[in-house]
Amino acid sequence: MESGSIAEWNLKEGDAFAAGDVMCSVETDKATVDFEAQDDGIIAKILVRAGPDEIECGQPILVTVEEGDVSSFADFKVEDAPAPKEAEAVPPPETAAPAATPAPAAPVAAPPAPTATGDRVVASPLAHMLAKEMGFSIQSIPGTGPGGRILAADVKEYVPGEEAVAATTPAAAAASTETMLAGPPVQGDGFTDFPISEAAQDIAARLAQSKRNVPHYYLTVDISMDNLLKTRASLNGSLGGKDDEPTLGVYEFLIKAAAGSMKAVPTANASWMDSVVRVYDSVDINVVMGSGDTLCTPVLRDCGRKGIKSISNDLAQAVTFLEGGEEETPAPVSGVGTFTVMNIGMYGVKSCAPIIREPQACALALGALENRIVPSDNEESEEIYKESVVMTATLSCDHRVVDGAVGAQWLSAFKSYVENPSTLLL
Repeated sequence: MESGSIAEWNLKEGDAFAAGDVMCSVETDKATVDFEAQDDGIIAKILVRAGPDEIECGQPILVTVEEGDVSSFADFKVEDAPAPKEAEAVPPPETAAPAATPAPAAPVAAPPAPTATGDRVVASPLAHMLAKEMGFSIQSIPGTGPGGRILAADVKEYVPGEEAVAATTPAAAAASTETMLAGPPVQGDGFTDFPISEAAQDIAARLAQSKRNVPHYYLTVDISMDNLLKTRASLNGSLGGKDDEPTLGVYEFLIKAAAGSMKAVPTANASWMDSVVRVYDSVDINVVMGSGDTLCTPVLRDCGRKGIKSISNDLAQAVTFLEGGEEETPAPVSGVGTFTVMNIGMYGVKSCAPIIREPQACALALGALENRIVPSDNEESEEIYKESVVMTATLSCDHRVVDGAVGAQWLSAFKSYVENPSTLLL
């Protein structure tokens, strides 16, 4: 990546942030990615506004401070403060010169050095959190991740006072190299260790943090799928003559029904912001795909204003890219949406209580479609029971944002849309 643009700022000047918070979304020619804070602080000045303007890598986009009044930065410009550039330019030669003089010592001293750039510590959000909980100074912990990044495992294994010895041993250097490469499985006595990628560690850290911070509760409902399947078959019949048109799946209808339910109960399309509840205008839905190291959650933007066919195209594009299909297929949009939908029914699972992904307030899990015997609703029929296709849906809610009554209203609206799919076309 050589350049990009700011798609959206999640924070404004004067807002405080913590390590791991998403400050803004950065858009490239292939994807939109989150820009996360590495430390705690306050945004003093935003230097680049959101928009299509290209920003070269290395160009400052904001000014942060640890604490205090930020009003003095109101008229700040990068040209007004050349001193930091000089400060950043001076240390590298001074650090490199002593290392170059005694040649044998250079390889030994190199591993622990990259843990910080200037005064800024490069560490994962989980590492920051663990260091605070355990009472360690993050600056004193040697990192074994890529470029000296401090990982959660480094914090857990850290022993105060022994970091200098540990960092200079051959075993520490080997461990650092292995972690950077996320090498092959390691066979032990009766077990096998599988190295975890950085992306998988970040996802695990996010989920663990969400489970700790968010007061989850769950609502479950059984939904008849008979009418939806009939509508889907009818629409697919009208598309059947076009070879370049993918057929519509059940998943697309359910995503559209979830987006429609946000219109009926907009409070669910929100986030807890400590002092306020932020309700979003656009329904941006994360869909869960893959598993393990291939797990990803692309965002389907503005599903409330998209038709079912458009949602189907977005899903097909994401699947094609993840399966390593056509090279010209653009990467799916990444980032955090306002709601998450996961389809665990494809694995034959009836129901699931999903973990909410902060800062979202809800997550929906869709179970497998089952043929069940249910009471007949046809008064003219002599049969008391009938066979029906039924799906179980479970909604996880953040009780700070969505209380039980509101969550029930949302799930009732979702059930109504699914059982009367013609209303999705309005």
